[in-house]
Amino acid sequence: MLQKPSSYSVAGTAAAPAVLQDTQARVLNQVYTWMSLGLALTGAVGYYASATEAVRSFIFSNGLVMIVLVVAQLGIVFGLSAAVSRLSGAAATGLFFLYSALTGLTFSAIFMIYTTASIASTFFVTAGTFMVMAMFGHTTKRDLTKFGSIAFMGLIGIIIAAVVNMFMQNSLLDLLISAVGVLLFTGLTAYDAQRIKEMAAKVTNGESEAKVAVMGALALYLDFINLFLMLLRFLGVSRND
Repeated sequence: MLQKPSSYSVAGTAAAPAVLQDTQARVLNQVYTWMSLGLALTGAVGYYASATEAVRSFIFSNGLVMIVLVVAQLGIVFGLSAAVSRLSGAAATGLFFLYSALTGLTFSAIFMIYTTASIASTFFVTAGTFMVMAMFGHTTKRDLTKFGSIAFMGLIGIIIAAVVNMFMQNSLLDLLISAVGVLLFTGLTAYDAQRIKEMAAKVTNGESEAKVAVMGALALYLDFINLFLMLLRFLGVSRND
């Protein structure tokens, strides 16, 4: 779970309210722009990798390649979260897009497992759900901080359950994990949207804006991707059916 950067603050001035509104809107625009571009890059790389025999063979003919890809993705996420204050805005943005591209390579598997039509329909369902919950997070006056803490514990729980089920191969448990995951990432979308809105109101300069935008985009990107994967378990149609 990404943490709110403690170094972002805004010095109070007489013109602060108007300045904050402009800054907040600019940062939020960057957040959703980077997130959308990241998703587009993931989809394009995933489709290309699944449709290209040489790339497909390289990724899936050796289990070690997939392990390296997953470890690299985890390394980038944890690295960005831990070192964003020491990175330049450009470097943080570059790492975000590198992560999106690597995710595309691992995502190529879903293009091989599910029909293109079901992937597209699930994407639109995910996008609609995401938009509603993000709007709720931006507009609600209710503090969602407590939910964020509960959701983090729930996330740990479904990760543990998923690891256990890798050995049990229980289809009912798999569906239960997916159902809980849909609820969890739907709620996390609203929580992260609210948290990012608050972070956007506390930036002090252009460099801070860039970093908040990247970390916000990464948080929402992860919510969207995970929600999509959970929904795909229910809505996806296998190519073998």
